[in-house]
Amino acid sequence: MFSVIKHPLVTGLRRMFILVSPNETSFEKLEDVPNYVDEAVPYFIALIIMEWSVLYLRGGNLPRLNDSLSSLSHGLLSLLHSLLFRSTELAAFMWAYTHFNIITLPWNNPITWFTCLLAVDFAYYWVHRFGHEVNFMWAGHQTHHNSEDFNLSTALRQSFAHRYSNWVFYVPLALFLPPSIFLVHNQFNLIYQFWVHTETIGKLGPLEWILSTPSHHRVHHGRNPYCIDKNYGGVFIIWDRLFGTFEGEKDEEKVVYGLVHNINSWEPVYAQLHHFIYVIKTAWNIDGLSNKLSVIFKGPGWSPGKPRLGCVEDIPQVEPSPVKYDSNISVWKAIYIWTHFLILLLFWQPGLSMHKQILSTSYLSMNIAYIVFTLFVFGCMYDKRSYSDELEMIRSVIFVVAWQLGATMPVSGTICGLYLASAVCWVAVVALNKTAVKNKEK
Repeated sequence: MFSVIKHPLVTGLRRMFILVSPNETSFEKLEDVPNYVDEAVPYFIALIIMEWSVLYLRGGNLPRLNDSLSSLSHGLLSLLHSLLFRSTELAAFMWAYTHFNIITLPWNNPITWFTCLLAVDFAYYWVHRFGHEVNFMWAGHQTHHNSEDFNLSTALRQSFAHRYSNWVFYVPLALFLPPSIFLVHNQFNLIYQFWVHTETIGKLGPLEWILSTPSHHRVHHGRNPYCIDKNYGGVFIIWDRLFGTFEGEKDEEKVVYGLVHNINSWEPVYAQLHHFIYVIKTAWNIDGLSNKLSVIFKGPGWSPGKPRLGCVEDIPQVEPSPVKYDSNISVWKAIYIWTHFLILLLFWQPGLSMHKQILSTSYLSMNIAYIVFTLFVFGCMYDKRSYSDELEMIRSVIFVVAWQLGATMPVSGTICGLYLASAVCWVAVVALNKTAVKNKEK
C-alpha cells in the first residue's frame, strides 16, 4: 500500500522506516540490490538539521559541536574501513549459502520478504546482546555508547571492529534465505535504527509494544543502573519482551547517557581502540588461563568471584544532571576544524568512494591514512592537547607536499589554496608559540 507514492524523495523517506512493499524491494540477483545505506545519507543529514531546528524552536540545548564532530568522525572512520574491506557479514553469508544452503525460499514471494525482516532483526537482537555481554565484542560496540549526549548524530557513532564478530549470528540465515533479500533487510535494519536516537520524540503509544522506539533506545543508551543491558531490539522490541531484557523509560528518573566510566576525550582513534587495549592488558596481567579467557568472553563488569555479567550493585549511581566532559576552544579554531572536516565529509571521502574501483590499493590506503590522521588531529585540538598545533601544522604541510606530488584526490583550486594558507598560518603559529615560550623562560 505504501508503494503508491512514487516520488523519489518520499520513497527514500519511506525506506527509513521500512514503509516499503516487498514488490519494490525484492531482487533476484545480489548485484541488483541498491546501496540503500548510501542513498539514505542525505536523509540522515536532513533529519539531523530538522532535529536541531526543533530543539532551537523549543528553546532546548542544541547538540554540542565537539560531540557532534566526534560522532561524525566515528561514522567517517566506519565508511573509510568499508572502502578497503568487503562486508564481513555479506561475505560470510555468501560462503555459508554456497556450502550449506538447505532450502532457498523464493526471492519474489512476500512471505520470504517478511520472514527475512523478522529473521534479520532476531539475529540482530543477539548480535547486539552479545555486543554488551561479551567483553571483546563490547570493546567494539562501546564506541557507539561513549557519547554523553543523545541525538541523531549519535546514531552515526559506529565501530569499525564490531562487524568482525557480527557475521557469526547472521550465518544461520543462509540455510534458507536468498542472499539478495538478506542484503536488503540487513541494510533496512541499520537504516531504521537512525531515527530512534533522539530525545525530541516522546512515547508512541501502542507502537511501544511492538517496535523499537526512541523511548526504548534512550533507556538502552543510559548508564543508570536500571538501563544497563536492556532493549537490544533493532526494529522490533518483541525480542526483549520475550527474553527478559526489556525496560521501559521511567518518567521519574532522567536517563543519563554515556559509559559507566566515560573516556573524557574527543579523539576518535582512541575512542575506537581504548577498550581493546584494556581487555588485552587485563587478560595479560591476570593469573590463570580460566581468568584470562573470562576477561575476554565474559561481561565487561566481570572480575574473579563475580557472576558472568558482574554485579548490578557495582554500577555507580548517577546524578540527575551530571557534569559532562567538555572543552571550550576558540571560535576561530572551531570554524577552522569544521571547515576542514566538511571538506573531508563532502568532497574527499565521497571522491574515494566513487572512484575506488579504479584507484590502486596503495593510493587508496594513503588517502585513507591521511583522513584518519586528520580525524585524530581534530580530536586532539578539541581535547586541547599541548601538541595539537604542531600536529595540525604537520597535517597541513603533508597535504601541500602530497598535492604537489599528485598523491591526493583531485580537489578544486579553492580547496588547495585553503590548505596552502593553512600550512603557512600554522607554521607561523607554531613558530610564534615557540618564541613566546623561550621569551617566558628567559
